[in-house]
Parts: sequence; C-alpha cells; structure tokens
Amino acid sequence: MSQFWSPIVHNLTPYVPGEQPASHDLVKLNTNENPYGPSPHTLDAISKAVTDALRLYPDPTAFQLRAAIAESHAISPDQVFVGNGSDEVLAHTFQALLNHDAPLLFPDITYGFYPTYCRLYGIDYREVALDAGMQIKISDYQRPCGAIILPNPNAPTGSALRRDEIEALATDHSGKVVVIDEAYVDFGAESAVSLVARNPNLLVIQTFSKSRSLAGLRVGFAIGQRPLIEALERIRDSFNSYPVGRLSIAGAVAAWEDHAWFETHRDRIMATRERLADGLRGLGFDVLPSAANFLFVRHPAKSGAELAAQLRSRGILVRHFSKVRIQDYLRITVGTDAGCDRLVDVLRELVSR
Repeated sequence: MSQFWSPIVHNLTPYVPGEQPASHDLVKLNTNENPYGPSPHTLDAISKAVTDALRLYPDPTAFQLRAAIAESHAISPDQVFVGNGSDEVLAHTFQALLNHDAPLLFPDITYGFYPTYCRLYGIDYREVALDAGMQIKISDYQRPCGAIILPNPNAPTGSALRRDEIEALATDHSGKVVVIDEAYVDFGAESAVSLVARNPNLLVIQTFSKSRSLAGLRVGFAIGQRPLIEALERIRDSFNSYPVGRLSIAGAVAAWEDHAWFETHRDRIMATRERLADGLRGLGFDVLPSAANFLFVRHPAKSGAELAAQLRSRGILVRHFSKVRIQDYLRITVGTDAGCDRLVDVLRELVSR
C-alpha cells in the first residue's frame, strides 16, 4: 500500500503466474510449456534476424506474420491481429470488445486472467458454473449478457467443446461478441477459425507459446472479421504501437511454416498425455478427459495442496489452485516421457502411504 498509488491499484488482485524456478534440476510440469525446444528452422530464423536492423523499430503491424497466418486459413491479413503473447491480445480484447452495460459471461473454473482483466477495466461479469463433470454446457449461456468468452479447451480442466456447439453459441448471441480462447486447441480440440467467415461477432485467439514452443518469445494472435480486428488495433495503437519485436516476428513466421516439426511434436505430446493419464488412473487418480497439453486430476484420498507440496520437495513442479471447488485437483503439464515417468513413480510412493 502506498499513498502514491492511483485508487484502482488498491483494489486489484493481480494474476499469479506459475513458478519459474532458477534451478534447471526440477521436473517442470506446472506452466503448460512445450517440453521440446523450438524447431531448428525457427532457431535459425531468429539467429539470422540478429543484425544491425535491431536498431530499428519492428513493423508495427507484423505484416509478414499476419500474412503467413492468413494464408493458412485463406483469409485476408486484415482479419489477423498480432500481439505480445495471447495475454496481451486478450487484454486488448477485454477492453475493446467485452466491456458493456450487461455482464460478460465466462466459466467459474477457467483461466485466472479473465476476472483479473474485468477488475482492471471495470467490466461487470458473471461466472457460469461448470457442470458436475467439470464441463462447459452451452445451454447454461442462454441468458442476457453483454458478451461471452470461453476457452476451448478450457483451462485448467482440459475439456473441449465441439465446433458445432461454438457456432450455435455465436448464432444464438449474434448481437454480442463471442470470444473463443484457443491457447490449447492444437492438442485435440476443434478450432472455431473456420466459423469466423459467417459469424461477424466471433473472435478466435491463439498463441505460439504452447504447440509452437515459443513461450519465451511472447507471440499471440486473433482472427475475426474486420470490425473486431480494427477495435483491437485502435486499443493497441493507444497503448503500444510496437508490441512484437523483430526476433519474435522472425521466429514466429518460421515456426508457423514448419509444419513437420509442429505435427511431430504435437502428436508426441498427445501420445504422452494418454500414457500419463493411464498411469495416473492406475494409481487411483480421477483424470478428467483432456484435449490440451495438461491433465486435471485428483486423488480421492489425498489433499491436492499436500500432494503439490510433497512433489515440490522431491523436485517436481505441478500447479495447484486454492479455489474451493478445485482445491483437491492438480493441473499437470504433459512433459517428456522421462519427466512423466518420474512423476508417476513419485506419486506411486506418495499415494501408497
């Protein structure tokens, strides 16, 4: 607390990111990063971008990257917005498109930044409870609202909606903005990007942090019809006209174009996910179905907080949330096979006590 703070600062409850330890000796399964480094093609592109040109500001519109993304989806680059990680894209989206007289709707168990953005920007919101199986039910969103944002797959549960469910939601709320946050979509869910052409109220947000293994570069993007994208641009250019650096643009373009690396490593992570799920079920854990690069699990006889602490003391990081409804769950990032085997071995010891 300080007398120098603006009034809004006193009432903020900032988002708490996952631990980023200094030690490299830990099995790090807590922040949903890709366990495999970026593709050689990507690293080469970044290296080649380290030139005297770094004295110059980057392209404020990141046109080269927007064009690459647009070509893949057969849309115009003007329908693509690029930002400094999908978190920045989300922040601009909340301010530009989700602040209305009626409340914004999103799940009660979801990405923790959503309520943080609402408090920061003074957005009225309502949390819609997941069902007993921790699933999003589209029918629960048939209520008055100003806008809707849903992660697909949801985080931290990993559950996914079908594309036709998303289209029904956008159609039923045709006069409201519907945002689909697809940070984890590449690991088994159906993207809503193809629905944008016939739904002017739909915005889809993705990231390079997960399936493209570029969390350290901070690149995210949104796809929507031109009026929605223009709103994001107006916010960006009132905040930071150069959000994505030259190295990030070069690396992201190369990562986007390296389809072979993407498919190989995505498939490897998905295979490890199923193997890990089987191993955890064998230890008596309840494992929610996941279309993401993580699992959401609990053991009927063990405290989630205690298990997380015990794993931490043995050099394994997982994510625990203190929210009452999910306080006994752990969110476990899918790591390498070796890292996941280590986790299962340690959990076998812990749950047998």
